[in-house]
Amino acid sequence: MSRLHIQPSDKWHFHTEISVQIGDINYGNHLANDAILRLCHEARLQLLTSMGYSEMDVEGVGLIMVDAAIEFKRQAFYGDKLHFSLAITDLSKTGFVLNYRIQRLSDQVDIALVNTGMAFYNYQRQRISRTPENFLQHLNQSI
Repeated sequence: MSRLHIQPSDKWHFHTEISVQIGDINYGNHLANDAILRLCHEARLQLLTSMGYSEMDVEGVGLIMVDAAIEFKRQAFYGDKLHFSLAITDLSKTGFVLNYRIQRLSDQVDIALVNTGMAFYNYQRQRISRTPENFLQHLNQSI
């Protein structure tokens, strides 16, 4: 069986901690696969907030997720505190890749590696936008 392999970033730009909630647990009594993306969404919002942005306003345009990849490593359980490391990589003329490393705090074990492709998006016009120049400048100064 061919497996997906995500290369973690060499340099992390942002860190946060999020606890696994009961709504994140599936019938197998562990962290659900769909909950991984919800937790990444929360971590992404915290990163953007730390930069003075939101998903709907990054220098006048929004962000939209265009793809996602998850490499599951280990299980996590209700109450586990998870450490999220995030890195903005692969900047392009219309977006970037956000690389996540999720580790359980208690034993530093990797739970998952995640990549989300993020495009700049004009929600009023319903189309992809160019990467704002001010975002690139802000990124170089703050990260």
